[in-house]
Amino acid sequence: MDEQGGITVRRALELPGLRGGLPEVVAGADRLHRTVRWVHAGEVPNIASLLKGGELLLTTGIGLSTRPAEQRAFVRRLADRGIAALVVELGHRFERLPAPLVETARAAGLPLVQLHREVAFVSVTEEVHTEIVNGHYTLLRRAEEVHRRCTGALLEGGGIPQVLSILADFSGNPVFLETAEGELLYAAASGSGDECADPLQVWEGLRGKRAAREAGPPAGAVLVDVPGGGTAAGAVRDGAPPGPGAVRGGAGPGPGPVRARLLVPAVAAPLAPVHRMAAERASGILAVVLMQRRQEEELAARGRGDFLTDLAEGRITADDAPAQARVLGFRSGEGPLLPVVMRLAAELGPAGNWAVLARAVLEELASVGVPVLLGVRPVEGRVPLLLGLRAGAERAAVADRVAAALRAGVERAGLAGRAGDRPPVVVVGVAGGWAAVPAGLRHAAETAVAAGGLPDRPWHDARDLDIDLLLWRLREHPDLAAFVERAIGPVRDHDRASRPALLPTLETYLAHAGRKAETARELHLNRQTLYNRLARIGELLGTDLDDPGTVLALSLALRARRHTG
Repeated sequence: MDEQGGITVRRALELPGLRGGLPEVVAGADRLHRTVRWVHAGEVPNIASLLKGGELLLTTGIGLSTRPAEQRAFVRRLADRGIAALVVELGHRFERLPAPLVETARAAGLPLVQLHREVAFVSVTEEVHTEIVNGHYTLLRRAEEVHRRCTGALLEGGGIPQVLSILADFSGNPVFLETAEGELLYAAASGSGDECADPLQVWEGLRGKRAAREAGPPAGAVLVDVPGGGTAAGAVRDGAPPGPGAVRGGAGPGPGPVRARLLVPAVAAPLAPVHRMAAERASGILAVVLMQRRQEEELAARGRGDFLTDLAEGRITADDAPAQARVLGFRSGEGPLLPVVMRLAAELGPAGNWAVLARAVLEELASVGVPVLLGVRPVEGRVPLLLGLRAGAERAAVADRVAAALRAGVERAGLAGRAGDRPPVVVVGVAGGWAAVPAGLRHAAETAVAAGGLPDRPWHDARDLDIDLLLWRLREHPDLAAFVERAIGPVRDHDRASRPALLPTLETYLAHAGRKAETARELHLNRQTLYNRLARIGELLGTDLDDPGTVLALSLALRARRHTG
């Protein structure tokens, strides 16, 4: 048996069936290491068209022409087909193989064997096929042994690095676990030699070569997909921080069923089908490990979200909160605490996506440089956070960086497109001590829901949205809809039937507190046009736009309109 799972031509000639025919190798003696994939017997001139390559062809030569040119063509076609060897039994057609056959076989590098005694082709076929089947069974047993060792390593508390190390030792080559986009997650070196002692150097070299080719694994390498549900973003950063002998990297996400890929390059030793078998079995184990880890991460993220929600709703006291937060890994320091809530516009979908989102957001928030306690609340579709501000830190500056990190995390996790047409809403609460945190979290969470109908902003200050929160709470009350209709109904009806639309002019005018010059500048109108529009609005509403009470009522009506639809 060879490493391909078959037998060599040399081994086939040593079996009793062919050995009894007194085989004589007359061409291609240096190619007897070729693998025999199958045995075929035939006597037709066009036998090459019936073969796939790798066969040991048995023939008596009855179907061969006596013309030298056709004999040469017969051998060339077999060589082009890639058969393992040609075995001709003498006596039926030839007493000695014709020179054209031998010369062509030598030129083509095709092993050519003549048998001096008659043999039973069926016995030869049975013997060779039995050897091939046994060889494949042996390879399967070797691959299963690797699978058993990998499973045992996990049962003993090991993880991905241990699985990769077992596979590396078996193949005699370094092994890499990469994302679906080709970024490195883990690496393991083979302990069998110095050629690949540093897998990171090997990886850098391979990455350069793959980039030059723009795609595909290195020549002779084994590349096996590690399957998994959800998005490839799950593949991008699944797994805990690697231990010794492992490394991790980052990558942009992309949709697809592949969570990671297992790469075994042939840099120190050639690879055979048995190594692919072992890699395929290992990929199944890795898929389970990655899925389990993602489930554990989501449970942890949900646990932090439950803690923040319980704190906001008074089920955890402000006195007990610091100790419980420390258990969850949050070291707030001596500065004030800043509650923040991000709310997504739609459900994320498959289980596990919340873990992907939480991990991506946390990695983005690492650049902010403040302690962060982040959780997820899938039922409400929100991500609550608590940040420990440094003494003297400017709240607005931190809020800018946090909001940018939150949105970048959503994009990085590949979930922005599935979070609805609207971008996520980020609301920053009021900073304070632990005593103020429950009310701050609760206020930010409620405001995040109310802010869903407001124009998009990088982040909303919860202190500025109390009126919108109040109007949102009244959104289903019939009196609020009636108030909106009385206040701005005539202008809205005008805009449905006529142009130019007047509501945008009214909104801009009120947003600038009645300053006509600023209003005209923002709307790109000359002053007379703006005056004419304001006069028309006053006529439709039958009111004076300079009256403070009217301005207040119109401002409230326009804000209420966002919540009543």
